[in-house]
Amino acid sequence: MSETTVVAPESVTGEQGGSPVGPRPAGGRPARRRTKTVQERNRPLWLLLPGGILMVLVIVVPLVVAVLMSTLDLDQYTLQSWLQAPFIGLQNYVEAVAKSPFLHSMWISVSFAVIAAVVTLPIGVAAALATQNRFRGRGLVRSLFLIPYVLPAFVVGTLWRTMLQPGGVVDSVLSGMGMHTGLWLNGPQSYWALIAVQIWTSWPFFYLLVLAGLQSVDHEVHEAAALDGALWWTKLRYVIFPYLKGPVTLALIIAFLHNINAFTLPFVLFGVPAPQDVEVLPVLTYVTSFQSFRFGLSAAMAILSLVLIAIPLFAYLRAVRLDTGEDGRRP
Repeated sequence: MSETTVVAPESVTGEQGGSPVGPRPAGGRPARRRTKTVQERNRPLWLLLPGGILMVLVIVVPLVVAVLMSTLDLDQYTLQSWLQAPFIGLQNYVEAVAKSPFLHSMWISVSFAVIAAVVTLPIGVAAALATQNRFRGRGLVRSLFLIPYVLPAFVVGTLWRTMLQPGGVVDSVLSGMGMHTGLWLNGPQSYWALIAVQIWTSWPFFYLLVLAGLQSVDHEVHEAAALDGALWWTKLRYVIFPYLKGPVTLALIIAFLHNINAFTLPFVLFGVPAPQDVEVLPVLTYVTSFQSFRFGLSAAMAILSLVLIAIPLFAYLRAVRLDTGEDGRRP
């Protein structure tokens, strides 16, 4: 009887050692097959369609129209048939940077936004710390703190414009204290008047975010610091402030974006044309468009302003990590 050798047939599915592997490419390592989770398989992408359409209508279409307008010689004479306006390429951008007060306004806007945000921060932190612990009337004090923030910008502008008039309430108070007064709504002092009013109206925003951060500090942390004999400043610096790093960073970014986009307050406070020292970017773009009727040039200024705002906006998105998945991993 002859000896018979039995050879096992090669598996069609490629199973080796009991573990499934993907198809083996010619001359390469076996490709890994990514198994979708149940959550991913059950995610209907068509539900994103309404949000996508809304984003296109609200954001993409106006942005494309603004970019198109910035390349046209568009004024009051060509506005009726703006699609037939002369195409001039990047000349509006060159004129905005080289021949207009755009750079001056950009400096005014950025410095105003930074100073107002930085000065507002310690005021909001101090107010939040002062109203953290329970005391009689704490609810009333917290409500009064929010009044400057909930007032409409045009009401704040009208109120302060009245008080900053020559011989007004501010001049009377400063004169009574023996301080020199001057023109607050025109001239170099108008820049500091704008910053002061912006600080007055926006510090409750820091107060709210810092107060929310203080509420997140565990009660056990306070007890542990007390048992260790930590003094007030030591406890504040090494125990409380680390909890406030996230809310304070987020508040600074949002406050900068809010300040650099401020239009209503300087518009009502100083009117148009605004003094040169308070001609912020939104006001300059408005005046160029609806007083000088240079719609193409104002569109170029708006696009350049968008690029400027995109820098802190990117930092804001990174801070809140909107580009991550639900489990904290990048998709």
